[in-house]
Amino acid sequence: MTAAAEQRSSDPASVDDIEWAVRLLAATPTHEGRDRELLRRWARTADEFGSRLAPVPSTARVVERDGGLERMLLARYTSRPPTVELYTDTLTLAEELVDARGWRAWYPPGSVRAAALAHEAVHAHLHHGPAKAALKQALGHTVLRLGRHRVAGHVAGAEEVAAHAYARTVCGLGRSPLLLTAALRAALPRPGREN
Repeated sequence: MTAAAEQRSSDPASVDDIEWAVRLLAATPTHEGRDRELLRRWARTADEFGSRLAPVPSTARVVERDGGLERMLLARYTSRPPTVELYTDTLTLAEELVDARGWRAWYPPGSVRAAALAHEAVHAHLHHGPAKAALKQALGHTVLRLGRHRVAGHVAGAEEVAAHAYARTVCGLGRSPLLLTAALRAALPRPGREN
């Protein structure tokens, strides 16, 4: 492998947003052994679905706290009561990574926080409204067919892809937050892994 090819393969920015979505789906339990092209189709569909969603207002309470680095989380939505937890330590690291990698044109100042809030707003929207069924229909994953009737199945990870696409679109980001998530995962120490 040439030095340039090695650098491209280790540079998360060399991977496009849809491929990051495919990788997310492929790493999701239940998708082991699924055809890569099927995962790509689902990734594209979920990305398009999220990017076309109308602005989603969030009524969830926002709580800022530390502890995201240990959990490998930027933010988390919980439904009872509707709350978005923003992990300030991870947000700070994400902003530092954006600067260190020269990605500021893709992620303007403050956009990481805004994207995390938008992302979690979509999770709430999909949790509480008819959009979840619409996403299932768009994905076209049939789990049961009785004559002309069919039951659309859940595609694990598709809501996550849609939420990232929504955040990219409404926050005007140059790249999906999936890229930043991949960079964060690479930067964070994992138990049992030496850095």
